[in-house]
Amino acid sequence: MFPPSEIPRLFGLPCGVNYTHAVRDGLLAHFGDDGPELLARTEIYVNTSRMKRNLRDAFDDGTTRLLPRIRLITDLAKDPRYHDIPLPMSPLKLRLELAQLVTSFLEREPDFADRVSVHGLADSLARLLGEMHDEGVSYEDLKNLNVPDISNHWQKALDFIGLVKRFYDDAETTPPISEARLRAVVERKAQNWQTSPPSHPVLVVGSTGSRGTTARFMEVVAKLPQGAVVYPGVDFEMPAEVWDRIATDETRDHPQERVIRMANRLGLSQDDVQPFASTTPPSPPRNALLSLALRPAPVTDQWMRDGPNLPEIAAACADLTLIEAADPRAEAISIALVLRDAAETNRRAALITPDRDLARQVTACLDRWNIDPEDSAGVPLNQTPPGRLFRHVASLFGRSITAADLLVVLKHPLVARSEPDATFGEKTGRGQHLLWTRSLEVFLRRRSSEIVDEAVLSAWASKPRDEGECAARAIWVDWVKGVLFGRESNAERPLSFHLNALIEVVSGLVSGPWSEDSSALWSGLDGRAMQHLIDRMVHDADAGGDMSARVFEDFFRTVLARELSRDPTPRHPNVLIWGTLEARSLDADLVILGGLNDGVWPQHPAADPWFNRELRKAAGLLSPDQMVGLSAHDFEQAFCAREVILSRSVRDAEADTVPSRWLVRVLNLLDGASDESRAARAAMSERGRRWTRMAAELDHPDRLPEQLDRAHRPSPIPPSYAQPKEMPVTAVERLLRDPYAVYAQRILGLRKLSPLNFAGDPRDRGNVLHTMMEVFLTDLPFDLDPKTAQKRLLNAAGTAFDKGGIPPFHRQIWLSHISRISEKLVADELARAAEADAIFPETKGGMRIKSLDFELTAKADRIDQLHDGTFHIYDYKSSPPSPKQIGVFNLQLLYEAVILAEGTFEKVGQGVASGFTYLGLNKDLKSVGDALDGPRIQETLEGLKALLGRHIGGHVGYTGQRAAEKEGFAGDFDHLARLGEWDTSEDPVQEELS
Repeated sequence: MFPPSEIPRLFGLPCGVNYTHAVRDGLLAHFGDDGPELLARTEIYVNTSRMKRNLRDAFDDGTTRLLPRIRLITDLAKDPRYHDIPLPMSPLKLRLELAQLVTSFLEREPDFADRVSVHGLADSLARLLGEMHDEGVSYEDLKNLNVPDISNHWQKALDFIGLVKRFYDDAETTPPISEARLRAVVERKAQNWQTSPPSHPVLVVGSTGSRGTTARFMEVVAKLPQGAVVYPGVDFEMPAEVWDRIATDETRDHPQERVIRMANRLGLSQDDVQPFASTTPPSPPRNALLSLALRPAPVTDQWMRDGPNLPEIAAACADLTLIEAADPRAEAISIALVLRDAAETNRRAALITPDRDLARQVTACLDRWNIDPEDSAGVPLNQTPPGRLFRHVASLFGRSITAADLLVVLKHPLVARSEPDATFGEKTGRGQHLLWTRSLEVFLRRRSSEIVDEAVLSAWASKPRDEGECAARAIWVDWVKGVLFGRESNAERPLSFHLNALIEVVSGLVSGPWSEDSSALWSGLDGRAMQHLIDRMVHDADAGGDMSARVFEDFFRTVLARELSRDPTPRHPNVLIWGTLEARSLDADLVILGGLNDGVWPQHPAADPWFNRELRKAAGLLSPDQMVGLSAHDFEQAFCAREVILSRSVRDAEADTVPSRWLVRVLNLLDGASDESRAARAAMSERGRRWTRMAAELDHPDRLPEQLDRAHRPSPIPPSYAQPKEMPVTAVERLLRDPYAVYAQRILGLRKLSPLNFAGDPRDRGNVLHTMMEVFLTDLPFDLDPKTAQKRLLNAAGTAFDKGGIPPFHRQIWLSHISRISEKLVADELARAAEADAIFPETKGGMRIKSLDFELTAKADRIDQLHDGTFHIYDYKSSPPSPKQIGVFNLQLLYEAVILAEGTFEKVGQGVASGFTYLGLNKDLKSVGDALDGPRIQETLEGLKALLGRHIGGHVGYTGQRAAEKEGFAGDFDHLARLGEWDTSEDPVQEELS
């Protein structure tokens, strides 16, 4: 196929061409008149499965011919012909063995890192070990590095990295890792081919040689008598002076750096790298534009010389569009609109982006038009239904179960999926399971139960509507208890123990309480991918050693995050989402380069805990700049496609973004080259604004078919039969501030549910303080000394924390506050107790207002009977009201004085209140109160009757936020009142209800 040559064969194809079709055309052109059997003997090595598939499809163009043998370079590591080289161990087993070494190291060096980070450190070591084998670097090379002024950190790091030494020294007994076997096979092939080269053609196509072993294999193939390497995306427009500068200046971030480096290794000049096929790029002027824009920094001044002379600049930019969206969501919608338009016009369009979040957003946007794109990356296994369920369950081991955790698991779509046995009766199945899960959620929210135990579940199960449901609920609750509870131990157990427990729990959840069939867990593509992963983990579990439940969760999440679930089901044939590697194929009419912001294209180099740039260079490891150059090469190839849309968001969720450095170079060159280039750049942006305007119009509320009227300030007047017949004094007090909240709660019967996770808001804190004072005051001896009383108060605080289910974090914070105020609080309480004959904490009372047929109730925090026979009413507040407020809005204690005079309190009976006090439990222990007499109590009673009469009598509506204490006051029912569509300056609209 190839004529004899004294030099290695290094070919290239220009940026922008359909690479696989160009390889086919070039191969057939070089094939010439050779016999057809030679094509069938030809070996082609590619770097990705997609490249392999695309190349096979390129040859399958309807003509009749034999196909070449197309193989993956990485498959060399599994080549059984080299049976004397041990097969590689699985990546999972490698990480487990490294984790054991890391654990032993941390036992010797406990200050090096936390035990929870064992598997993260093992992953770091595995990546380093793979890179060392890839680049031909041994541990001795690292050990012998000349590090001036060696630091203690480097010495410890070197000791830690020394854990990989056994994978070099024990090669006879330790199976190699996959990178090591690949390197060994490549070196063996190089030896064999040196003496007995293959007579058939051997090609490497699609790879840039970014990894050392791959570059070594490409070097070997290029020197074969019938061997050749075909580089993708070679810049044939590059001047010789730029080529030479990149070759000599160690420039690593230029897109052409890899091909230049390979040419140097083979002893080739720029002229020796020839086009493999006579394929012309879609837009040669654009190739010239990008070549000039991406010249390395030392020669960027050539822009001023060569920029004005760029040929056909308008033609170069004619099929370029620049989308600069306001935010990532707008960018995703704009890209989705482009893809939809391509699908409607029967064009093949591909979104190329390294940003998986953007890819998922675009996929979600396309769903509104029932467009299912073909995504080459697949779905991360931890985001599939089986993966999420396994992940959630693994997080429950080794700790108490919270309400949020329990409900997340019970609501999972795979839980209780099996068909129930008919013997269990009617109240079974997935629907009944969801009904009871919802009922349990309401129960937990009303109880403010953050931690759920078996007693809480039993309490919920004891509240059925009938006996039949009671039996069914009991079965359901026993199933929940048996599957999820009793796994709080964090003791170290073998990995196999944790895996078996995880499989047992997940299988039990899927089968449900009425069946033992868990087949739904393993069905479908996602289920089979999950089963394959679990099988591998079980197979290699013996290498995992002992670990705690928390470490197991970290290990499981780490492994699960690396796996993908790929669906081979055909999707939309013309809507594609690719990673950057697919940019080399360019089998599309329209290419969208999405997420063109710095940190995405290119990605910021990951933090390296072991090596800085200089140490990496000295050791012979990969430089972060090389990965930037590889990303630049992918950008360069995609940019030169037939029609290209460049897309970025101006701002992300946190701040303004920085455009990709390559996009900045292109735009700066266009802005300064000539008037023609500036006009072309403006046209690119205008074409992009068309898509962003469409994206903004798509969800604009002003474009709804029917304009919705703005809500008025509500003031409903319920009919008399719906008016409340009973109300506590706190609700009557709320009538003054926010009557609508009283309407929603007392008439509509609505109630705000507590969050599943403990919020620690002022309401929770107030409940704890009230319980503490109730426990402290109940049966309080009047002769306590201050120290004993202070100890009693702190014990009461502990009881209040236990009753309220307060988490440890909030418990410590609130206990520190109570401790600070305890001495003065106890002194004040003992002084108040000295003035009383009896103390009645948390006592209930009520009175009937006959004229309104209304019952007023109260629960007083504390009522003291004084020496003169009168009573003093107290109320504990986290923050007491001001003196002005207690005479106008804060009338709770005045109303309690009315009940004491006109009604009755438990254990107190009737009496006359001579005063009241709001006792602050804040750091200042501020108290606010006033004296009382008969006329004032009577005046309060008349005001109370008038207030209730206006509302209950149907004369005045329940107005939203009638007299809010502060601007921005947040009520529990503001969303129901549609606050925001009106404000408190508007007059309420009375509305009689029927």
